[in-house]
Amino acid sequence: MTARTLRSGMTAAAVVTVLAAAACSAPGDEGGDDEGGGHDALVIGIANEPESLSPLLGYGKDGNSKIFDGLLRHDENLELQPALATDLPQISDDGLTYTYTLRDDVEFSDGQPFTAQDVVFTYETILDDGTNNPAKDDLAAIDSVAADGDHTVVFTLAYPYAPFAERTVLPIASAEAVGGQDVNTGDYNSEPVGTGPYVVTGWSRGERITFEANPDYWGGEPEVTRLTMAIIPDDDVRATRLRSGDLDAAVLPPNLADTFAEDEGLVTMNAESADFRAVTLPTGNPVTGDRDIRRALDIAVDRELMVERILEGAGHAAHGPVPASSPWFAEGTERAHDPDAARRMLDEAGWEPGEDGIRVRDGQRAEFTLWYPAGDRLRQEHALAYASDAKEIGIDATVESGSWEVIDERLTEDAVLAGGGSPADPDFDLYTLLKSDLAGNGYNNMGQYDNPAVDEQLDIGRRSGDEQERAAAYDAVQRELADDPGYTFLTHIDHVYVMADHWDGVSTQVEPHDHGLGHGPWWNVEDWTVRS
Repeated sequence: MTARTLRSGMTAAAVVTVLAAAACSAPGDEGGDDEGGGHDALVIGIANEPESLSPLLGYGKDGNSKIFDGLLRHDENLELQPALATDLPQISDDGLTYTYTLRDDVEFSDGQPFTAQDVVFTYETILDDGTNNPAKDDLAAIDSVAADGDHTVVFTLAYPYAPFAERTVLPIASAEAVGGQDVNTGDYNSEPVGTGPYVVTGWSRGERITFEANPDYWGGEPEVTRLTMAIIPDDDVRATRLRSGDLDAAVLPPNLADTFAEDEGLVTMNAESADFRAVTLPTGNPVTGDRDIRRALDIAVDRELMVERILEGAGHAAHGPVPASSPWFAEGTERAHDPDAARRMLDEAGWEPGEDGIRVRDGQRAEFTLWYPAGDRLRQEHALAYASDAKEIGIDATVESGSWEVIDERLTEDAVLAGGGSPADPDFDLYTLLKSDLAGNGYNNMGQYDNPAVDEQLDIGRRSGDEQERAAAYDAVQRELADDPGYTFLTHIDHVYVMADHWDGVSTQVEPHDHGLGHGPWWNVEDWTVRS
């Protein structure tokens, strides 16, 4: 029997019962099958490595961390469910107080009891000015967090923040295990202690992270007892190692996943996502900072062709960070492919074609550099297609690849083929992408977008407790972004995985941009059963 392809929808993920198959051996293992035909080990090839395994520095902030639990978690359909809390929070009428009652039967993997003090410690540490957590602003609405005994936590917000409960999937760290360590450099970042279904047993940076099942996990000991996350940035290398049997599963671009279509014992899974690919257009660059150039590029790009040719149908055209299938999407902001209109726009703005076809205005050539991270085939193909579409209207985008260390130095001057996206709430993407005072703050607002009207509506959307007012604010943001694009949004991509076929209970969720380590078909690996 050959590999199958399955896709999950935005509204409900498809549960997959995979077929019987042969084993794949783990890196360093002498053989593949465990005695008796069980498959209690899983080796996964992923593209990106976390900088830290500590939630205090941002690890696992969207849930599914495997080492930790949050107060809440997402189920298969992204509905919030209790985890370390016994139920969903009690919310005051004014939307300013969230009260969580905690489980009283949970221990950290070192045997220490989990209490409300660990929750207070986690949130207060993240919010501390000295903590280098790039996602600190996610919790900006918190005014205070306090323990009421050992099993109740009360969050008080500075303003109503409708998606606050979504933020409490954040993993909880052990106050005692962190102890007096430097939160930014201490051993907890690589040797964490959590309440989750798995325990870290080793981390060889740039190579692999290994985990073993937590036998005392409050949710029950997982049947998949060993996990290895093999760090393989290059797409082609991941595919080769999967084919050789060195991996049990891997995240792959659609065109590489397609090459496994006839392989016995493998299943291909497509998880729909909010993950977008977009080109940053830095305002400080004399070309990408020109509004007419940006508007012309926005309608010159052929998004549908990218979905067809690059993604092989495994995705959708992106007209902003909010997917068109989302209830938050602003209808009517779709931009059609219209290179003729783009040329007219540039003509009227005084960008005139030169002898080589590249436009010039006041001695400035319409040219810029577009970077993508080396080894990322999807971003490479998006970048090349974008440059080709730009060339058709007289704009020269020179495509370059490099490590993120190289790219980081160019963010304010050059364009970057960027990615991002969260399916949870529009605030999670729109605010960090567009808020002007976040420009230059890590990977937030990489294009240094600065639009006062957008800033105003982002604050309304973030602070309002009224659902209709929030919807109107995010509608206004998306319409303003269509008129004044600070990025060229290209596609929302499905995440494609190819994996061996040894387990029952495998399924997918609608996924955020970050995937592989916690998000993937193994998002609920602790609930899988080993097929005998």
